[in-house]
Amino acid sequence: MAEVADEAESPQDGRPPGRDDDGLVARVVVGEQAALGQLYDRYGRRAYSLARRICADDGLAEDVVQEVFLVFWREPRRFDAQRGSFSTWLLTLVHHKAVDAVRKESAIRRRTVAAEEPDAAGPGADHAALGAVVAGQVRDALGGLPAEQRQALALAYYGGYTQREVAALTGVPLGTVKSRMFTGLQRLRGQLGSLLSDGGAR
Repeated sequence: MAEVADEAESPQDGRPPGRDDDGLVARVVVGEQAALGQLYDRYGRRAYSLARRICADDGLAEDVVQEVFLVFWREPRRFDAQRGSFSTWLLTLVHHKAVDAVRKESAIRRRTVAAEEPDAAGPGADHAALGAVVAGQVRDALGGLPAEQRQALALAYYGGYTQREVAALTGVPLGTVKSRMFTGLQRLRGQLGSLLSDGGAR
């Protein structure tokens, strides 16, 4: 969550973080919409920047920011000043909502593709190779991989996420995800090679 901390370091109006956020929050609690507008002016752009990096889509990022501020407007007491600053709380909520939005969009996209292309060609060679092995054997082989490789492959092959989505969910660069998946697949091929050969001989 380092990116949340970075985003929260200073509001975009130049004031020190949290200088009078508590006062604005208190005004929102009693229903002052103008106070909500001031908080939006202060943190809206940073919230959008964070959501955009996770969602990789302008419209989706805008929806996330709007949802977060609506959540705060409807339930302002969800923010607890005893647990940290308003900016950190807000941007953490943006992070969670953005990740949820990516997951939902991915699920909708997969369902749409399945409905529109029932006879489409199957997954790529790597997907097919893993699919040719009994699920339990694949899980055992995955269990022998380093944690970061196992996580990336599990999200991609069991979760159905793209490499870009895996990067957003795990908080690591896309290039790192690609490297982890490539290395992990090479190791899996080494471990499962004989099983794949047996399966293809039948």
